[in-house]
Amino acid sequence: MASKLESPVQTQMAVSAFNSISNGQYHGNGILKPVRTRRVFVQTETGCVLGLELDRNDNAHTVKRRMQIALNVPTDESSLTFGDLTLNNDLSAIRNDSPLLLTRNTMHRSSSTPCLSPAWKNLQPRDGSGLVEILGCSTHSSGTTELVEDIMDAIKNGVDPIPISSGLGGAYFFRNIKGENVAIVKPTDEEPFAPNNPKGFVGKALGQPGLKRSVRVGETGFREVAAYLLDYDHFANVPPTVLVKVTHSIFNVNDGVNRNKLQDKKVVSKIASLQQFIPHDFDAADHGTSSFPVDAIHRIGILDIRIFNTDRHAGNLLVRKLGGVGGFSQFELIPIDHGLCLPESLEDPYFEWIHWPQASIPFSEDELEYIKNINPIRDSDMLRAELPMIREACLRVLVLCSIFLKEAAAFGLCLAEIGEMMSREFHALEEEPSELELVCIEAKELVMEINMPFFEADERDDEFQFDIDCKEAEVNFTPNTTRDLPAKALIRHWSETMNDRNFLAEVDEDIEVSEIQVDEGPVRARNAGSHEEDWFHTASRLSLSLKRINNSGPKGFHYHGQKPERTHTMDYSSRMRRSANEQLLTSTSFVKFADMNEEEWNLFIVKFKKLLCPAFTNRRSRTIGERQRLGTSCQF
Repeated sequence: MASKLESPVQTQMAVSAFNSISNGQYHGNGILKPVRTRRVFVQTETGCVLGLELDRNDNAHTVKRRMQIALNVPTDESSLTFGDLTLNNDLSAIRNDSPLLLTRNTMHRSSSTPCLSPAWKNLQPRDGSGLVEILGCSTHSSGTTELVEDIMDAIKNGVDPIPISSGLGGAYFFRNIKGENVAIVKPTDEEPFAPNNPKGFVGKALGQPGLKRSVRVGETGFREVAAYLLDYDHFANVPPTVLVKVTHSIFNVNDGVNRNKLQDKKVVSKIASLQQFIPHDFDAADHGTSSFPVDAIHRIGILDIRIFNTDRHAGNLLVRKLGGVGGFSQFELIPIDHGLCLPESLEDPYFEWIHWPQASIPFSEDELEYIKNINPIRDSDMLRAELPMIREACLRVLVLCSIFLKEAAAFGLCLAEIGEMMSREFHALEEEPSELELVCIEAKELVMEINMPFFEADERDDEFQFDIDCKEAEVNFTPNTTRDLPAKALIRHWSETMNDRNFLAEVDEDIEVSEIQVDEGPVRARNAGSHEEDWFHTASRLSLSLKRINNSGPKGFHYHGQKPERTHTMDYSSRMRRSANEQLLTSTSFVKFADMNEEEWNLFIVKFKKLLCPAFTNRRSRTIGERQRLGTSCQF
């Protein structure tokens, strides 16, 4: 029976029968809908999409009942969600054309539980919408309206989309009536590990951890849109991008049991990102990067820092020749593929431009002015309005990284230095927290101390003993600096996060060794002005112990100088039938923000900003005298 219940095709075919049941609110052929109704698109965890018309009196229970009629499966033990919001009853926060997600509750998931998919056949979708419809009423989508119309004209005239063979997820070239590629569409249910991925990377339901554990399956699409919306004044040259509901038979649908492609193609509707296709000559991986404009690298890097891009490799930087003088060509760079930006927690970003000499050149006055005018609070409010499904943790990462960028640029750090402070280091293929993460860990501990008086009392003896050791070492510390954080408080936070008793015991041994080394005199020569550097050296020693937490599982897969995709695409045939959990390469999360309430978050930001100057000073002191970096693509 399960095989009959897991096809998104059947969901789409249920729409016309469902419409006849649901009080006749659907009106096709351009007829206006009643003002008192709104339309939502409900997507199931297997990728099915249903368009529903709601009255002002309808609530979440009404939606579930109507979905139950269409799907012919129980929805009592399911959840209707909209980003972070679980819709228990009231739907007043839901705008017209919003995408909702209907999933089974976690405790009710099992291999024998039927998926939220219908059992009806031989019906065609009729949800009253066009072939391609922009979701939401974004004021930024005016530039893509004409593009969408061109695509629909082409489809009606028999010019079908073309599947794209490259990449890990499903993607399609949509064309105009001349057969020219004009847009790239990426369905959310065909992402890596999503239910209908056409390239064998399956095994996850929508809403579960994806290719990056801090980016959920099915949520890369709105991140593509967010990157475009945040690119004010087309500063970094991100192509216009919107979220759409698109209907066509070209899309991939897997058999729900065996995850094999269905051979009998049916017209299905999907929620997807749609990005304007930009004609180009090659990507940055196919050309020496030394000839790329400095300002283009800086602008793309500024965007990557703001959105904490975890996937900026040379393959997603398109290059277009603009001609030139004297045989020297000029180039334009177009950044694409931002689906892995704005994670819900900090992990290891990937900035390939770190290795390029342009990133070590100081920012220009125009770039510094642009950075100065970045307003992360305004940006967050804008994204909440334009993409209300975005999760609050993603917005907190945006705020944090924007503040970090602004403060670092004002301090005088270059793009490469900022990117390096955000990137983790690897020793023996094991990752350590970045300098940014160390600052966040300390800021979070300071917040914990303020909010938990018993925590301070608990640590008083340790802190007192630590101060005695420091006094004997003749090291002077000024109050209210980074040194005020108890070292074992930092260890306790990490150990609680990792929940590893053996790790705790090993860290205690490391602390004892470190304290002995301090007493023996290496720190004696440091003066009072070097307290920032001293703490960071201590934190660095502590972070070395963190590598032990990775011994029980796979390591992170980002290494400087390599493309992330290569780790996953190697030995492709042997991985095709492996589960998503087996294919996933995990990366440790040292810092999370979702567990803080609003008051704690605001206090965290205050502490975070105060700790940045010592961190920047430490970074600058360590980089003085270093020779200029040259990326591998720039060596001759």
